[in-house]
Amino acid sequence: MRIVIDCDPGNGVPGANVDDGLALALAVAAHPELTLEAITTVSGNTPSALGFAAAQTLIENFGTEVPIYLGAERALVEPPERWRTHLDREDADATVTETWGSTPRPRAAHDVPGIPAAQALGELVRAYPGEVTIVAIGPLTNLALATRLFPDFARNVARIVIMGGVFEVEGYPVDTNFGVDPDAAAIVLSSGARITLVPMDATTTTLMTHADLDRIERLDTRLTRALVPTLRPWITYSARTRGIGGMWIHDVVTVALLLDPGTVDTRDLDISVDLLPGPTRGRTVRWAPDALPAPGAAPAPIEVVTRIDNARLLTLLTGWFAAHG
Repeated sequence: MRIVIDCDPGNGVPGANVDDGLALALAVAAHPELTLEAITTVSGNTPSALGFAAAQTLIENFGTEVPIYLGAERALVEPPERWRTHLDREDADATVTETWGSTPRPRAAHDVPGIPAAQALGELVRAYPGEVTIVAIGPLTNLALATRLFPDFARNVARIVIMGGVFEVEGYPVDTNFGVDPDAAAIVLSSGARITLVPMDATTTTLMTHADLDRIERLDTRLTRALVPTLRPWITYSARTRGIGGMWIHDVVTVALLLDPGTVDTRDLDISVDLLPGPTRGRTVRWAPDALPAPGAAPAPIEVVTRIDNARLLTLLTGWFAAHG
């Protein structure tokens, strides 16, 4: 299966989430069942340029080669300042620097292609119509731009698997990926493409602990030696700040369900994105078949992940990492 991962990795970045790197590692380990044709970066968890450096460092450290394209640095409409203040945590918490300690930082980016991510996505999907699945684990800015640049994009893409959206998670009226760029989320969800949505409601039932990571570390492969040190500080930080005993592994679910659909349960729902001003801008909304949508809402039929088997997910990760050698 040809895939592209559109992401905002923070591996090695103090205070940044790291589950993008876990998703990238699984995609690399699962070759040739999955062929990672390209990686594109977008501003979200990290600014796009920093995410590019993090992705490039990981891929080089994994010992493989994948084209990486620099994507959108800001949302279509949404001002970036509020989200950047929230997400760029290195100076926000006195314990962050200590927690990340000697964790290797991303190296300076090099050989950045002149083709922007949205164009690369559109050209790849057009070159292999019906064959490319896009795994979107950051804000959907690049994909929205691709739909504008390539009118046949939604028709030609095989599937888009999105980590994003939230319906009813206490304390999270909006998730980061849709909140950073609500307009892009609305464009992509209503594009007509085949979409599987992996919302926070499901991913916050996942958990990776230090003990789980110890099992991966004991595999002692080139890939795990590169990956594990970038995950440990976030597990510590997340356990302390969220009180959950480890870290949620949102993004890797999108790759795992391609390898083992039984890892998740799904349900078809009519979904829209709230674009009204206010604290719920970017919120995902479910509509009953006989409901009257709010003015401006454009509900679309979407396959939504409703349950994740965390034990099966962790076993899948360990198995593929071991098989990769």
